[in-house]
Amino acid sequence: MVTRRTMLGAAAALTTTIILPVRAAPAPAFVRREGTRLMLGGKPYRFAGANLWYAAWLGADAPYGNRERLKRELDTLAATGVTNLRIAASAEDSPLRNSVKPAFHGAAPDSADPALLGGLDFCLAEMGKRGMKAVLYLTNFWEWSGGMMTYLYYVTGKYMDVNDPAHPWPAFPNAVARFYANPRAVAHNHAWVRRIVGRTNTVTGTAYRDDPTIMAWQLANEPRPGGDLATATPLLAAYNAWIQGSARLIKSIDRNHLVSTGSEGLKGSVESADIFRKAHDVPEIDYLTTHIWPLNWSWVDAKDISGTHAAATAKVAEYLRQHQALAKELGKPLVIEEFGYPRDGGGYDPEASTHFKDLYYQQIYDAVLNSARTGGPIAGSNFWAWNGAGRALHGDHRFRSGDTAWLGDPPHEPQGWYGVFDSDATTLAVIAAHARALASAGEPIAA
Repeated sequence: MVTRRTMLGAAAALTTTIILPVRAAPAPAFVRREGTRLMLGGKPYRFAGANLWYAAWLGADAPYGNRERLKRELDTLAATGVTNLRIAASAEDSPLRNSVKPAFHGAAPDSADPALLGGLDFCLAEMGKRGMKAVLYLTNFWEWSGGMMTYLYYVTGKYMDVNDPAHPWPAFPNAVARFYANPRAVAHNHAWVRRIVGRTNTVTGTAYRDDPTIMAWQLANEPRPGGDLATATPLLAAYNAWIQGSARLIKSIDRNHLVSTGSEGLKGSVESADIFRKAHDVPEIDYLTTHIWPLNWSWVDAKDISGTHAAATAKVAEYLRQHQALAKELGKPLVIEEFGYPRDGGGYDPEASTHFKDLYYQQIYDAVLNSARTGGPIAGSNFWAWNGAGRALHGDHRFRSGDTAWLGDPPHEPQGWYGVFDSDATTLAVIAAHARALASAGEPIAA
């Protein structure tokens, strides 16, 4: 909103009021989309980013929070050149094994946790001081923050744990995908969307919809139409309706911010370009996302990284090529918003070296920088994830209920698996060098 002020001055000896010229204050700097580019202040917006899903927990004024650590983490990230953070803005109170506690909310509309909401407010306020932008995702396909399976539990009383021996893969994603076709479950999700998108920050007094610190709202972390094509096909109409309906709901509340799906890309579309294309070829979705997980997808072997790394990088390059082609076809920007790689030898401790991880990061960053220099669609990237000063509390590297160390690896994963520690000097150097190069990339060179 453009505000205007009128300055009145009167000399003590005068009986008339002097009215000075009206001046418009500068408009807030929201990130916009122009074709395949993100724009900020009339210039291309490109970023080196990170995932910091736990920011609201760390920012909470509660026993499980640590605001001083959050400020230190933000300072370290900013000094490294990281200017964009992808953050969880929801977690559903859930009976699922490994789901994080506390949660943002339960089944009741008025059940929101004020400490976690305050933690998100605090984080956004601190990010704003540092000129950072946030991408806030509004639910999760996976179980570690409750997510869509929990919404189904709220309305059916039933749930399934991932990796339950009684329900082998892909039973869990197939079960979660029923969420899209359950109007009552979707209504629970949309109630939270209305609440959080319509929120006013208690620290700054700024409505979220008016806060330029927020770059985008994201429908979910890694939404999928199913675990296999046979299950996904009959759910596609409901899946696409949820995407467009949710995006329209957000836009009806907040016209200032971008909206994205949070999709992994082709892997999250049961390997179907047509499914990915249709889900993103709607006007309410502003940019495309892709996630790249060579180890999770068996492209690299953690026990033989040196012997399998070259083949993995070839598959990464092809995956990037496919998504850039889709972005150009749809005329929208692309963000590589999750990418992770194991430490050398597959270890989880900060002492484990990161030679091949650093090479992988460099491959992603080279693709981002090349796109910036040649007018391609990649706007930025967010590595997964920032551990910072967090360290595993237990020798088995498992997260246990009540832990407050907060690492980038979520509760269902080994603590230290993919995250970047504040002691990872070589990885931090790769990130910082990329951030500097991207900031100085300038306008693309015409072909």
